[in-house]
Parts: sequence; C-alpha cells; structure tokens
Amino acid sequence: MSESNDDLQELIAGWDGVAVVARRDRPTGAWMFIALHDDTLGRPTGGTRMKPYPSPAAALRDAMRLAEGMTHKWAAVGGPFGGGKAVIAPPGPLAEQERRALLLRYGGLVDSLHGSFATGEDLGTTVEDMAVIAEATRHVMGAHGGGGKPIDPGPFTARGVFHGIAAAVHHLDGGGLAGRTVLVQGVGDVGAPLARLLRTTGARLLLADLDGGRAAALAAELGGEPDCRVIPADQVFDTECDVYSPCAVGQVVNAETVPRLRCRAVAGSANNQLRETADADRLHHRGILYAPDYLINGGGALAFGLIELGVTDPRELFARVEALGDSLVEIFAEAADRDESPLAATHRRVERVLADGRAARAGAAVAT
Repeated sequence: MSESNDDLQELIAGWDGVAVVARRDRPTGAWMFIALHDDTLGRPTGGTRMKPYPSPAAALRDAMRLAEGMTHKWAAVGGPFGGGKAVIAPPGPLAEQERRALLLRYGGLVDSLHGSFATGEDLGTTVEDMAVIAEATRHVMGAHGGGGKPIDPGPFTARGVFHGIAAAVHHLDGGGLAGRTVLVQGVGDVGAPLARLLRTTGARLLLADLDGGRAAALAAELGGEPDCRVIPADQVFDTECDVYSPCAVGQVVNAETVPRLRCRAVAGSANNQLRETADADRLHHRGILYAPDYLINGGGALAFGLIELGVTDPRELFARVEALGDSLVEIFAEAADRDESPLAATHRRVERVLADGRAARAGAAVAT
C-alpha cells in the first residue's frame, strides 16, 4: 500500500461524516479504519469488513461509503442506530494466530471508543471472528446472545431478501414465486439460505459463485436440474431470469452491466450494488425494477438491533424482518405513481426519518 498521507487527509477533509478513527497495525502492516457517518438516530453501528485493498486511501474510501450506506439502512428499516462501518485492510493473507492477534488489537481499538461504535460481521469476517473481537470489547452486536455463542446474521438477512423478492415479483404482475427464475449471485452466508427459502416456493434457481464447487454442492442439495442449476460466474449479466439477486460483492450494477441484464428485477443482499446513483435510473429506463439494497438487505442489521434492545423471541424477530417486504411494497407503489426509480422513493423516506430525528434532538436540547 503506497498512498500518501495527503490522500487520506483529503478524503477525511471532504467527508460529511462525524469522525474517522485510523490506526496502522505495526505487527501485521494492516490498516484499521472506523468511519462514523451519522449519529442522529443513535450510536453509529455497522459491520467490520476485512480484505486487502490497493492502498490505505482505497480502504478508507470503502469504509466511508459503507458507513453512509449504514446511515441510510438504519433509517430505512427503522432502527435506532446511526451509520458506521469499519475496514481492516491487511497487506495479504494472515496466518491463523496473526489474524487472531490482529482481531484482538482491533477489538481494543473499538473498545477505546467507549461505546461510540458497535460492530458485527461483514464481508471477510465471520461469526467466529466476532467472538474473538468480543474478547476485547463488549461492543459487538450479536456476540453476547445465545448463551455466549455468536449469532449469525445471514439467515435474518436472507429472510428479508426473500420477502423483498416476493414483493418485487408481486409488484410486477401480481403473482407469486412459483415457476419464477431467480439468479442468485454468490451462495455464501446469505445467498445459500436465500436459495433454500426460494426453493420452498417452487422458484427455479440459477446459482453462480466464484467457487464453482460450492455452487454445485448447493444445487445438488436443492434437487439439481432442471429446477436448480449452476451457471458460470462470468455469464451472470447475460443470463435470462425473472430476478437477478446479487448476494456477493458490490458495484455489480453499473453503466457497463445494466445494458446486458436480462432480468425483470434486481433484488439481492449485496451492499452498495450500484456503482453510482445514476445506475438506478438506468435500470428504471430499461423497465427493470430495483429493490434498494440498503432496505432489502436490512434484515440482519434489524434483527441484531432488536436483540440489542432486548427482543429475543425468534418469532418476533422474524416477523419484523419479514415486514421489510411490506415496506418495499409501499416503496414500489410510490415510485410507480411518480414514474421514478424505487431508490428515489426510499431516499425520501430516509431523509424524512433523519429530519424527524434531527428535529427531536433539537427539541430535546432546547428543553434541557
């Protein structure tokens, strides 16, 4: 990583967030960035991503972008938390003990913020990693429930995406999922349980993953061809389907891929699926319904937030997560009435929630 300090300073100076915490881990050479974007609704809360980046500035930029996404997500799903995100950027693969020691030191960094940031699992980290981080700080969402065992957010996220896909299909023609073809890109912690849920409805599945063996194993588990088959990862954007469900990396919907899509809806769990806001309009102009990622994929965050607030009944947790589908029904209808992308309608909802939160805080400050 060879980005200059000026690049980091320029990013921080131009950001509209609350704060950035940065530390370089001398033993491993990893950079740690905690980006706190907004605390209007509550303390900034978001996952910890771990992967190599081409430069420290690239890692910080990703943390900032993801933190802003969390601000939108919490406002969209109705959680009393603010937007925050963390990135750990090691220079390369780490040995098991190196990784554990790095996570413990990162947990110490989180703890040094005295509750100003809470974190959880994200791309490149696991529930086991969260258990390690929780040895150094109590500010890990989901790590202290279930008798001390880490809680996996994947099934909650998958449940929300499943109901979001159902809402999208119903909006398009009033029908259900039976017989629909859903292309799931990425069959990991969310994509796999999502595929299992979809198969219970009679949906046909196309599975794509950089790990072809993992996709093949899941396809076999779910009955194999003709109703569940694997497609090459490089054919995702050119394959005909009813719903394209990106459940891996972000920025897969962009000016280059939108013209290639052969789907009627985009509805998946990946964060930051659009490379830029204009991509939502590109989808709309092509007649492709878009389920805004920070709303449809909010199930894991919402469930963890509720658990932090003392809600532990699984039935209530899943009911609240499933209600994300109802929110999308409203968003789709509002967007259709205005002939606009659902992203615009969701953004208005977020801005209303944040404005109400700012007004409430201002009122409370005056009262004291």
